[in-house]
Formats: sequence, structure tokens, C-alpha cells
Amino acid sequence: MTGPIRVAIVDDHPVFRLGMAGLLESLPGVLVVGQAADADQARVTITADVDVVLMDLHLGADSGIELTREIVREHPGIGVLMITMSDDDEAVVAAVRCGARGYLLKTAGPDEVERAIRAVANGEMILGPQVAARAMSTLVSGRTAVRVPFPELSAREREVLDLVARGHDNAAVARRLVLSPKTVRNHVTAILTKLSVSSRSTLIVRAREGGLGGTDPARATDQA
Repeated sequence: MTGPIRVAIVDDHPVFRLGMAGLLESLPGVLVVGQAADADQARVTITADVDVVLMDLHLGADSGIELTREIVREHPGIGVLMITMSDDDEAVVAAVRCGARGYLLKTAGPDEVERAIRAVANGEMILGPQVAARAMSTLVSGRTAVRVPFPELSAREREVLDLVARGHDNAAVARRLVLSPKTVRNHVTAILTKLSVSSRSTLIVRAREGGLGGTDPARATDQA
């Protein structure tokens, strides 16, 4: 590359985000050009002249997986490096499927971060040592990662979607998950948007095709 590597940081934890910005600014040939705490801020901050985005997996109510898919679709030249505390196989698979070029744990040292930034900027795929070790163990043992339906959704959104697919209305979902009806309504709206579905009935069909929404004997009780 000619010129500095232009990096944007997307993380909802301000202490980590500011600390990472300080580390990157200390590296030769690396320039932090933007920071964002959520998806809305990221959409404003991340433009085509960014080279690498450091992306947290979970952004409060937003999904780093879904935001990564959006960034890669709109700016294919940008490399996304997922940096998170989660090292489970499902998260790694979801990150790679959505277009991330790298996956690093937040416990990584400064040298690992620098190496990953430069690799992703150069168009390479990189996994942190601990993540790579898990991936290799999976390959050697012949196991395959468990498929998580709709990885672009958060765990809570999948819970809501599963209950919707079982035929529960928002009030019943709220009772089952001990949430307010407004929170459930917001989750359903977010799910419809993330899955590009326009109606609840279509959403139920899509969810059942994806493996959610089995037989629920408690449904009758909820609807009574």
C-alpha cells in the first residue's frame, strides 16, 4: 500500500475504543480516521477511503456481523477485522461468512494487533493464535462447527424469532422472555429489517425454513 493504513474503530465500549485508538496511532504507517460506538455512527464514519475497520462482534443493540455484511457489500475494498471477547466456533464462522477478513480476540497483544491490521490491509485473511488453534483442532478432530441459524441476529433476537415462529404474539413473547412488549416490538422490527422481510407471516415461514419454531406445548397456555 502507498500511504498510511487508514483505520476506523467500531466498538461500544469507550475505554477499549480509545485505548485501541491510542495503540494504533503509535504504530508507524497507521492512521485512525474514525471511531463509532454503534451501527448508525459507523455508517456515517466509514467511507470508501477507509482501509481497515476494527469491528466488535456485539454493539449493544446492534450486530457487528450484520454491520460487517453491510460494509463489505457497500465498500468491497475495505477489510474488516473482527475483534471481540468471543472465541466460540459459531461466532468465527459467522464472521467469515459475512465477509470479515480477520478474527482477533481482545486479549491479543499489541504485536498481534499490528500484524493483523497490516495483514487485513494487504488483503490477507488472518485469525488470532487462539482462534486459529481452535479452528485447527476442529479440522484435525473431524468435527464441524455447529450451524447457528441467522447468525446476523443477536442471541436475544433469535430467541424472539423462535417464539414468533412458534406462533406467539408479542405479548406472549414478552411474558415468556420477561421483557416489556415495547422491547419485543423493537426486536421484531430489527429482525424484519436484518432479514429483509416485510411481513410477520413471511418472517414465520423464513424462520421455520431456517430451523426455528418447533412444536410448543405451552402455546395454548400463552394464548388462553
